[in-house]
Amino acid sequence: MLHVNVKTQEAKFSIPVPYVLLNIGISIITSKLLIRHANKWSKPHLDKKNIAFTIPSIDKSELKSIIKELKKHKGLELVNVKSQDGTEVIVRL
Repeated sequence: MLHVNVKTQEAKFSIPVPYVLLNIGISIITSKLLIRHANKWSKPHLDKKNIAFTIPSIDKSELKSIIKELKKHKGLELVNVKSQDGTEVIVRL
């Protein structure tokens, strides 16, 4: 399970993210339909700025193998950020 901890001066909360939700998110992000629509929606804006860019397709099996490998390293801190105003964000496996 992925744990996201956010601490501000006013509040402190923790968000547990199960690996099942990560796998569902990977399936949605890598879907060909979503990528096709994202390219279609961004095309007018990119044409205005004369930028030739398309969102590449992402290999679902590669991302799933990364999640599978991360499951073996419980307790690993992926992100530990502290801002000047005292806000902290920690992402831990």
